[in-house]
Amino acid sequence: MVAAIRRCGSALLALLLGTSVLIADAASADDTPAKALFGAKSLPAQMAPSSYGFYAKGCLAGGVAIPTDGPTWQAMRLSRNRRWGHPQMIALIEQFSHDAAEKVGWPGLLLGDISQPRGGPMLSGHASHQIGLDADIWLTPMPQRTLTGREREDISATSMLQKNKFLTVDPSIWTPSHARLIMLAASYPQVERVFVNPAIKKKLCDTWNGDRSALGKVRPIYGHDYHFHVRIKCPEGSSTCKDQAAVPAGDGCDKSLAWWFTDEPWAKPKKKPGEKPVKPRLTTMADLPKACTLVLNGPAPASEQDVTFGMAYRAASPAPAEQGIEQVIGNAASDLPPSDVPVPLPRPTLQ
Repeated sequence: MVAAIRRCGSALLALLLGTSVLIADAASADDTPAKALFGAKSLPAQMAPSSYGFYAKGCLAGGVAIPTDGPTWQAMRLSRNRRWGHPQMIALIEQFSHDAAEKVGWPGLLLGDISQPRGGPMLSGHASHQIGLDADIWLTPMPQRTLTGREREDISATSMLQKNKFLTVDPSIWTPSHARLIMLAASYPQVERVFVNPAIKKKLCDTWNGDRSALGKVRPIYGHDYHFHVRIKCPEGSSTCKDQAAVPAGDGCDKSLAWWFTDEPWAKPKKKPGEKPVKPRLTTMADLPKACTLVLNGPAPASEQDVTFGMAYRAASPAPAEQGIEQVIGNAASDLPPSDVPVPLPRPTLQ
């Protein structure tokens, strides 16, 4: 009897100690920038695949990595460890690369950033890419050889814009294949938006003679003259992920595009006399959906090979979220920003 009581007491103490550790960890993370915490994770959370939150305010459970090399793609900037995504995003990239080769004659995709292993804010470069549903594709075609690790770090993507000429596509670089590649990306039903430079959007508006039904998905934004940004919708049936507002009707070749060719988007913010600069507030764990704490602290797989998939992998339907996480987040929508939050940020960031 005494032994049994001692065992129960030891178990209770262990539980209390474990709970204290979790509370201490949470407290210590309160003021730590979330980007530092997520950026330190080299492997994903071994949970059912789920995107939590919004594209610019969330995290990713059950992420998978696209192989560094495939028959129709090569991943770039491997040192960043950002070739992770929701299985549906990775499956789309692989399918897109295959279709681009077959239907466009594109030599192969050079892949930029997708997401960190557990999503979340990044140490540099992006406001979005936090829930594993965004991917950057270079506008530079893949060479017909395997790039070295050093080349993947040092090679720069090619801008499609003319030097010293405002928002003008360079006709010596831009080709009809670039147009077909971007429009192919926009044609997939699961793709919500494709972000490009305003000059590229205008070029498509002026020259695209094919089916224009998906042209409205191609959205102008700062930067994005070296690459285009593919965003897919939240997985069907997901209650933990918030889609962006629907794309307006039409092809987008209207006043909303013309605005980018005025002075207003490029004007420096006006400061009041004597106004002190506001120090940017860094995102902490408290700003993210509650489930992201569990994702951050979740178990990792034994190795990257356990969560890397090739062309044989297809995410036909999203897996259910972990029950424990569902219980923690409750009503997920209460943790999310309004759907009209502009993403990417309305000012250029490093890409």
